[in-house]
Amino acid sequence: MNTFFPKDPGENRKWILVDAAGVPAGRLAVFVANALRGKDKPDYTPWVDTGAFVVVVNASKVKLSGRKETQKTYERFSGWRGGHVVLPASVVRAKDPARIVTEAVKGMLPGNKLARGMMRRLLVYPGAEHPHAAQKPVAVKI
Repeated sequence: MNTFFPKDPGENRKWILVDAAGVPAGRLAVFVANALRGKDKPDYTPWVDTGAFVVVVNASKVKLSGRKETQKTYERFSGWRGGHVVLPASVVRAKDPARIVTEAVKGMLPGNKLARGMMRRLLVYPGAEHPHAAQKPVAVKI
């Protein structure tokens, strides 16, 4: 019996629309990461990127459980001395609400070249509007 190798769908990838309003960030990240990897399909293969495009709207309304709004921190480093910046989640939500969703999803993906390609297919918007209506994304409820 031969091993089945799925083909890279290329331009025939599905488009999924996810509304993040009131959804816990971790649960949202698991669903989005599985859709980006293609784990929701029966022909999933770890070394072939068969996932979908995922459009996340209302990222500014994603829910953080417990005391994460004040205690969870996001870090970045410029590479220079004194360039280490640590911000609480409340400041990150006010400045760039898409970063909360993006970093949560990035942490759920493997750390390799395939994951970088998957992250390019993640499109996060803080409000309810998105410019991808022409692709006819299928709305999914979490």
